[in-house]
Amino acid sequence: MGEQRPGPGIDTSVPQVARIWNYWLGGKDNYPVDREVGDQILGMLPDVARLARASRLFLNRVVWYLAAEAGIRQFVDIGTGLPTVDNTHEVAQRAAPESRIVYVDNDPSVLEHAKGLLTSTPEGNTAYIHADLREPEVILEGAAETLDLGEPVAFTLMGILEFVPDDDQAYGIVRRLLDAVPPGSHFAMYDGTNVIHGEASDRIVDVWNTSGNAPLVLRTPEEIGRFFDGLELVEPGVVPVTDWRPDAPSGIEPVDAFGAVGRKP
Repeated sequence: MGEQRPGPGIDTSVPQVARIWNYWLGGKDNYPVDREVGDQILGMLPDVARLARASRLFLNRVVWYLAAEAGIRQFVDIGTGLPTVDNTHEVAQRAAPESRIVYVDNDPSVLEHAKGLLTSTPEGNTAYIHADLREPEVILEGAAETLDLGEPVAFTLMGILEFVPDDDQAYGIVRRLLDAVPPGSHFAMYDGTNVIHGEASDRIVDVWNTSGNAPLVLRTPEEIGRFFDGLELVEPGVVPVTDWRPDAPSGIEPVDAFGAVGRKP
């Protein structure tokens, strides 16, 4: 099969986060430039592919917890990425068919494939906003067209805040989102660290930051924990994504991504 033809506005000369992630997850929505950088990173740290899969499973467990146990019925998934198996709305609506989900991304590749996200149970609803994480007001305004922001909302920002290197800006984005929603709302995230692989993770960041894509920064688990200041952390707190309420007994080797879920009191 030949290389897929890019849609309008899609630059195939520069690697993109969503497409590289899609490649690591075994998807087909990527281009040679994405695979080149993806393979370069895999050559330096093969564990990255396992991190990608483990992070996706973390999202699934988090969404299931929020819908099935915490009673959340409204979700804003920021940094959606390309559609794959068990997207947020599929997991949430499996637990609670009336769930409403708003997806947010700024990648034209994701916009082109957004129709794959806009399926829903009859009782629920899904929508897509083409917007940047750095525009919380735009996101909130768009989300309000589908969700009732006077009722609890869950924000999921998976592997996306690391692309906001300025700490004040990154923490401020989360505060602005949570200030707009009532008590009982939740915030969930993970980001990469260099706790486990140390210099290897740092070298990958160097490769990434010279690839022409959006620069990223690794934060420590303590710095990730600061995103949850003022929230009630859901057990087990800030941990490797493999250790957050795993489906199987513990013993899985952790990956260099830490995450958590917090509730607004």
